[in-house]
Amino acid sequence: MNQADMLIYVHPELDEPGRIALEKMVEGRAGVDCAEFDHRTHQHALMVRYDPDAIQGTQILDVVRRTDPAASMVGL
Repeated sequence: MNQADMLIYVHPELDEPGRIALEKMVEGRAGVDCAEFDHRTHQHALMVRYDPDAIQGTQILDVVRRTDPAASMVGL
């Protein structure tokens, strides 16, 4: 399995229950190993670890955009 990381910025006003739900939604996708916000310092930055052979970064971004249409992917 290959691994890649990506960082997705969401609207900073997304509340904690919304962030937790978004983490679970993204982690529920095949090929995603981990999705988590740093709830203390960067509440708007979602770090995702995934297998690029199983799912594309743009597909993950599309899932996040269901919650925040203005979400954007940041290069690492």
